Amino acid sequence: MTAQPKLIMPLVTDATLDHWLNLHGLELLAEVLSHSDSLRIAVTSSFGSESAVLLDLVAQVNKATPVIFVDTGRLFAATTDYRDRLAEHLGLSNVQTLKAPDLMVKNADPDGTLFETDPDACCHVRKVMPYAQALSKFDVLIGGRKRHHGDERSKLETVELSGPHIKVNPLAHFSAEDIRTAFSTRNLPPHPLVQEGYSSLGCEPCTLKSCEVKNVRAGRWKGRKKTECGIHFADNRVYESLTDSGL
Repeated sequence: MTAQPKLIMPLVTDATLDHWLNLHGLELLAEVLSHSDSLRIAVTSSFGSESAVLLDLVAQVNKATPVIFVDTGRLFAATTDYRDRLAEHLGLSNVQTLKAPDLMVKNADPDGTLFETDPDACCHVRKVMPYAQALSKFDVLIGGRKRHHGDERSKLETVELSGPHIKVNPLAHFSAEDIRTAFSTRNLPPHPLVQEGYSSLGCEPCTLKSCEVKNVRAGRWKGRKKTECGIHFADNRVYESLTDSGL
């Protein structure tokens, strides 16, 4: 009797994940989205300084792909404006904006200064919780993280396992020059704050301008050890193969 292929999760085999791991960019994105009839797939986006590159690739494959965006209530006004303008420019028809309930935020951060005393807790209530609740509806999450961002992202692979999800990073191996080239050749509108000196954009109170070429995210939580908001869960494991990982 022929052995049945093992499954990482329903409908995703070892062979499929091995195949995905050897692709990147538009080729990987198109292959993953070709499974949208059997897998629940979403794109996560901050609509930040480099987000247009991934979202443009998504639009080239399927403009109706769900795009999940979390409004923390502390974003730059320019970011929410850019979300609307970029979605219209690319023809994205399923951008979903999430926000934590006002009462939950008020209970956790009654005077609005939690970002100063406990930025991890602030991120948790304003971003991680609404994000996690929404993503329980999906199997595969496509994001725009890249190795050139450094810190914990420096060894990022194109496919990861994260709890019940498969995370796909089509731009993992894109360099800063690749990003600039994509903006130019695809005529993508830049985030307006990039021209003002912001290389990476998060919540306004925790984001500063930065000119550190080797660390795009240097302006985020500057002066703290914190480098991530927390939505990229701690149990991420780079997918290699079922045989190697023992799954």
